[in-house]
Amino acid sequence: MGCTEPIAIALTAAQAKVNFAGRVESVEVAVSGNIIKNVKSVMVPGTGGLRGIEGATAAGIIAGNPDKGLEVLMGFGEEERAAIAAFLQDIPITVTEAQGPYILDIGVTLHGEGHSAYAHTVGHHTGLCEIAVDGKIIYQHEPEITAGNLDHSVLSVAGIIEFAENCDLAGVKEILDRQIAYNTAIAKEGLTGKYGAAIGRTLLMSYGDTVHNRAKAWAAAGSDARMSGCELPVIINSGSGNQGMTASLPVIVYAKELGVSQDMLYRALLVSNLTTIHLKTGIGCLSAYCGAISAGVGAAAGITYMYGGRFEEISHTIVNGVAINSGVVCDGAKASCAAKIASAVESGLLGMQMYMHGKEFYKGDGIVAAGVEATIENVGKLAQNGMAETDREIIRIMLKN
Repeated sequence: MGCTEPIAIALTAAQAKVNFAGRVESVEVAVSGNIIKNVKSVMVPGTGGLRGIEGATAAGIIAGNPDKGLEVLMGFGEEERAAIAAFLQDIPITVTEAQGPYILDIGVTLHGEGHSAYAHTVGHHTGLCEIAVDGKIIYQHEPEITAGNLDHSVLSVAGIIEFAENCDLAGVKEILDRQIAYNTAIAKEGLTGKYGAAIGRTLLMSYGDTVHNRAKAWAAAGSDARMSGCELPVIINSGSGNQGMTASLPVIVYAKELGVSQDMLYRALLVSNLTTIHLKTGIGCLSAYCGAISAGVGAAAGITYMYGGRFEEISHTIVNGVAINSGVVCDGAKASCAAKIASAVESGLLGMQMYMHGKEFYKGDGIVAAGVEATIENVGKLAQNGMAETDREIIRIMLKN
């Protein structure tokens, strides 16, 4: 619940607080540059409109329940909101940039009455790796780059399609049902409530009710709500709620339009979600490369599957999609993410339509290589290596602003 990076700060702060006895008199927060970028402008859910690192930290200390994981701020009320506001007014919170090697790095230290408590999260949003009380380590775990150190290298487009075709749906039905229910609910909220720049509603008012436009509008509307502190939960993908919504909502919209069976929707969502994860593996969970691009292409792969496309058609959809929009920069979580999501879905759907009409990009067209896997590898190199300095410059600009 809530944009994943501020929630990860709240979760780390809550972990420190449950190991701290007494009154907190000061707080130190050390976070990596990409965390600064993704927390600076986004609202913290349940806090009445607070933004940024300090708001997320105070919310975690006052109202966070670490047992709830990424729903750490679920279910508190006015009394806690008032206490958070008072904490921010009375208790100094010092924020510095972490100097470690991790792109995702959050350390929170509480001080007071001669005591301290420290919690450290690295690698991924729930990657708690250390807790120390009064300087003594009471919990330590080897840092994980992905949750559970999952081996994403096993993924390939051919393998994803084979799995989607043949897997026992009983093993994935529960999480996909939640993805359908949760992500649809927040999209509806974004279309009816007053959130962000109302990109979803603007798309529908401006370009009509075609399935193509609805697919973009529903994904954008979910982001409108989430970036503005909506308290509804979502099912994430690759550590991101925006990517989880982008990978699923266009597929859900097209499934209803095409009248496919529920089982077909499940299998299309498998293609979409796993393609998104596959594309994101070489990029990393946080970078200068907008992750919604991968999710928009993933959604188009899932939609292609519902139209009857398999390896050849899905491969060309992916290659066309990433060729169109690769290089869109991530300048943090905020209201404009909804517009980037709409652009990402558009590029994926255009990639699908291109191949439906016998058009494609070829090896040597920019980053396009011979074969879908080689092109995906190039996207990872572009994001990880080519855009590394871009990422640092984005962070410098954001901190100056």
